[in-house]
Amino acid sequence: MSQTNKQSYLKGAAILTMTVAITKVLGFIYKIPIYNILGDEGTAYFTITYNVYSLLLSLGTAGIPVALSRLISAAAATDRHNQVRRYYHVALWFMTALGLFGAAIMFFFADGFAFAMHEPQSAVGIRVLAPAVLFAFLVAALRGYSQGQNDMIPTSISQISEVACKLVFGLAIAWYLASVHAPLADVAGGAIAGVTIGMGLAVPIMALYNRRLGKRGSDGTDTPLSRGETLGEILRVGIPVTFSAIFLNIITVIDSSMIMRSLEFGAGFDHKMADVLFGAYSKAMTLYNLPIALVTPIGVSVVPVIAAAVATRRVDDDRSTMESAIKVVNLIAMPCAVGLCVLAEPIFRLLYPESNPAGIDCLRGLGISSYFVCTYLITNYILQASGHEKVGLIAMPVGGITKVIVNIFLVSVPAINIVGAVIGNAACYILITTINLIFIFTRLPAPPDILKVTLRPAICTAVMGVGAAASYGLAARLLPGGRLMEIVCLGAALVVAVVIYAALVLALRVISREDALLLPKGEKIAAILHLK
Repeated sequence: MSQTNKQSYLKGAAILTMTVAITKVLGFIYKIPIYNILGDEGTAYFTITYNVYSLLLSLGTAGIPVALSRLISAAAATDRHNQVRRYYHVALWFMTALGLFGAAIMFFFADGFAFAMHEPQSAVGIRVLAPAVLFAFLVAALRGYSQGQNDMIPTSISQISEVACKLVFGLAIAWYLASVHAPLADVAGGAIAGVTIGMGLAVPIMALYNRRLGKRGSDGTDTPLSRGETLGEILRVGIPVTFSAIFLNIITVIDSSMIMRSLEFGAGFDHKMADVLFGAYSKAMTLYNLPIALVTPIGVSVVPVIAAAVATRRVDDDRSTMESAIKVVNLIAMPCAVGLCVLAEPIFRLLYPESNPAGIDCLRGLGISSYFVCTYLITNYILQASGHEKVGLIAMPVGGITKVIVNIFLVSVPAINIVGAVIGNAACYILITTINLIFIFTRLPAPPDILKVTLRPAICTAVMGVGAAASYGLAARLLPGGRLMEIVCLGAALVVAVVIYAALVLALRVISREDALLLPKGEKIAAILHLK
């Protein structure tokens, strides 16, 4: 990869990763008290509402930003600046119309969605979230435009504003409703209201920034495609990505309903206990999503860089970018996955002391499967940026159907119950990742060397996992019991894990001098770390 392109990619990834770190901290400040206010039963309402919202959201936010990012990056790399603007304006109008339609569907058919999900109480939250669909579709178009020009700042600003509003307004409304003893479904709806407010605020913020970004752009001499042809290009790239994503979201919605049914009619739990188990699973899913959120910025940043390399036929840059992205993903996803697995019990007990202990077993399994989700994500972005977005139309249905089948059989077994959903989730993403890798190795002209960028991070992670588990076990035996001492034990284990992992990453030279030179004060960092 050329130094300029690598700097561009790493800068974008760094901005978005920092954003994710901020939003995850704010998200934890929001979700931990919200889940404790709602309890396991209310958390089930909250989660099911989000699943319906995510299904409609994937219609616009999954494919169009990727399509815009790729098409705009390729057009800018070949000096077609008028076409860049045409992509942006056409996408904005199209997403407005689609967003209005989606919001109306979610609002007027809220009861039907709730009934289909086997949870009528979630209808309140579904209606509260309906306007957020329109806002999210607009934000998707605005983000795709800025990301296509390797400018991740608008995305960063909008994401932080979304989460901040969710925290301030959602938590305040939920707390107030709980304090006046409102029905639990209304409290869950109040918690979700912050999402709608946050998405609404993100629209003007991004629109103003993109207006300034457009004024800074170069004047083009090219003749752009007609609006119809431009929309056709956007849909040609965006529809396969959208369908693959929406299929997985449909599977998730169906799966949530099937899990509830399997817990009740298969495993024999009553409806309230089924809600409790599903709520505990949902709480574990919040932690499981942490490494996934940290990896997503890498994929978003790598799409325009790979697309530009493909458009200008720079094969070596293409391979180098893919290897760099996979290596960074491994360095983040592997330790997160193993850490969540080996420290699942103290983490879950500390965050959700009143929750059903089934959540601990869920977190162990979800921790490991989070690595495969991260690998799926980065390989998916690589395929989409390289012009192979249709692979998802094969991989997603295969993985999603596998997930549903495994869940139906395992969740219905009383001794396994909700942990069956964890096993089904892992089976789904292992299968999808395998299909993606097969296509990368067989269809790309210069596939990345996976072993080179995976082996050493895996060794570092394995040793770190042993050290974390051993240090927590030792501390727990030496120190007296109690919540405070458990926090100390967990903190000690995390410190030991970080020290071991950092030392091994340096000792095995997982990070090169070239990587360090791209950071601020890179020469000094490389000298301090003795990187060669």
